[in-house]
Amino acid sequence: MKISNDKLKEIAKELRKKILTMLMGAKSGHPGGSLSGVEIILTLFYKFIERTKENADKPDRHFFILSKGHGVPTLYAVLSSLGLIEEDELYTLRKLGSRIQGHPDRVVMPYVEASTGSLGQGLSTAQGVAMAQKLNKYPSYTYCLIGDGETEEGQIWEVFLSAPKFKLDNLIVFLDYNKAQIDGLVKDVMDLEPLKDKLTAFKWHVQEIDGHDIDAIEKAVKKAQDTKGKPSIIIAHTLKGKGCFMEKDLVKWHGVAPTEKECAQAIEELA
Repeated sequence: MKISNDKLKEIAKELRKKILTMLMGAKSGHPGGSLSGVEIILTLFYKFIERTKENADKPDRHFFILSKGHGVPTLYAVLSSLGLIEEDELYTLRKLGSRIQGHPDRVVMPYVEASTGSLGQGLSTAQGVAMAQKLNKYPSYTYCLIGDGETEEGQIWEVFLSAPKFKLDNLIVFLDYNKAQIDGLVKDVMDLEPLKDKLTAFKWHVQEIDGHDIDAIEKAVKKAQDTKGKPSIIIAHTLKGKGCFMEKDLVKWHGVAPTEKECAQAIEELA
């Protein structure tokens, strides 16, 4: 899909407004981690996955697994911007009977690759898909977005150990490193550092970038695709609640939806 990175930056701003409106209407959800992952998911879908109605069920398609399932409003907003979900449906988030639930549901939403939300499990799913792609000799990639609080889960580290064993160079993982989780700052709950050194020792190809820099995201993915014989992880340093006052209280806005007044203020700050 031919689209400039400057245009993607404009789309990112509009998506943040929609995400905030969705969460305000639902009166529940996770604004902080949804806003921190916008540029990552947006760039992957527009530049690399290029999901359409025609290729959505093809076995050799590129996959995207949102392991940090609570950040799914961002995925819904991106899918809507691609014309795969009607915009009006976005505002049924977390409503009874809606396909737009608070965590991804593969059963009711065909453009969602996996039902996730039990933290740690999505990365295992992504590894399984990547292995299947290898066995079938598909020239496609599996992309997975994990959270930093989620990275405290033991199941994540099982994949960190096993993916290099199987030389899954078609597995490209993004870590949304926004530094906070529901119980506090990640460094206080269970410090991950020195994360790059650990993952390098586990035989991953590791990059660190600004997770809000679309140019950097695109370059990092291309570099990961050029890396053969080992899986790649891109540690994307992000801001929880990116773009508005939520940046100032990372922990508070992990799982509290904005009121109508707070939503209006945040959207004004994004303008």
